[in-house]
Amino acid sequence: MSLTSDLEAHGDSSLIVDSGAEPTSVAGRSPTQLAIARFRADKLSMFSFIISVLIVLCAIAAPILVATGVLNPNGFNQDLLANDGVTPDGRFGGISWDHPLGVEPGTGSDMLSRLMLAMTWSLGIALTATLLTVIIGVVFGIVSGFSGGFVDATVGRFIDLTLSFPVTMMLLALSSPAIQMLRTTVADWPGLGMLHDRDRASGLYVIIILAVFGWPPVARVLRGQVLSIREREYIEAARLMGASRMRLYFKEVLPNVWAPILVFFTLLVPAYISAEAAFSFLGVGIKPPTPTLGNILADSVSYTSADPTFFFMPGVLLALTVVVFNLVGDGARDALDPKTNR
Repeated sequence: MSLTSDLEAHGDSSLIVDSGAEPTSVAGRSPTQLAIARFRADKLSMFSFIISVLIVLCAIAAPILVATGVLNPNGFNQDLLANDGVTPDGRFGGISWDHPLGVEPGTGSDMLSRLMLAMTWSLGIALTATLLTVIIGVVFGIVSGFSGGFVDATVGRFIDLTLSFPVTMMLLALSSPAIQMLRTTVADWPGLGMLHDRDRASGLYVIIILAVFGWPPVARVLRGQVLSIREREYIEAARLMGASRMRLYFKEVLPNVWAPILVFFTLLVPAYISAEAAFSFLGVGIKPPTPTLGNILADSVSYTSADPTFFFMPGVLLALTVVVFNLVGDGARDALDPKTNR
């Protein structure tokens, strides 16, 4: 008697197995899919990611809206000022349906237009400087960690030398001659018609300073990662097959260190947004009338008593931008390395 007949005879048909049923396949997930799933499960990180995307979209849309006349960041509206010709007429900095965030003291310019365009320049400088910082740090970190010996020691001493410089003091000391030299270089660059020569030079100067002095931490962390990767079997196999140094660096090693690179990128963006604002506050960055978060905040200090709203708006936007980008970076780090604790 077969097993099925024996089970039916004893009335235990629940144990009958249908031998003709197809087995269900278990779909595996890649490390990238697992990291995305962990990131999406973190509600705070997802909320911060949505806010950061909205900020980036506003920064991208601002120049287009200015070109089409929807936004007018440099328009003078003296009729929106009080009798003294300085403070905005009305409560809360002149907030109205036409000017949802009020107007700027002294000029009557629309604050919403100026803050959106300010985010464009501040975020553009921060993203460009972050990209250059990561590229320099990745190249030096991979070459140093993989080569070892004299190359590793030389890069290590160069990193120590770079970290020993007082960045802020050098930034202020070199700003005037460096910006003057850069003005002659960028004066004829196309595509930056909205910026004056000095604004272009100042923005480029801030980007160079941030990138030149910001890459050592990236290189140090990647060097530690590469020290363990270079001993793996696939690296030895690539060597035996005659792979060149460039292939070993950027085809074998680089794809295996993308996680810390992504984390560094997401954490450097808010740090550089704050740095650009600080440099503009100190008078080194882009000058008015071209708005950035730093120079708007610097101008608002003079009106803290007369018009607190003017000081409040750029400060809140700067703090919000830095916080949400930091939370996105923390969420990416936790998703890529679940063993860490926030």
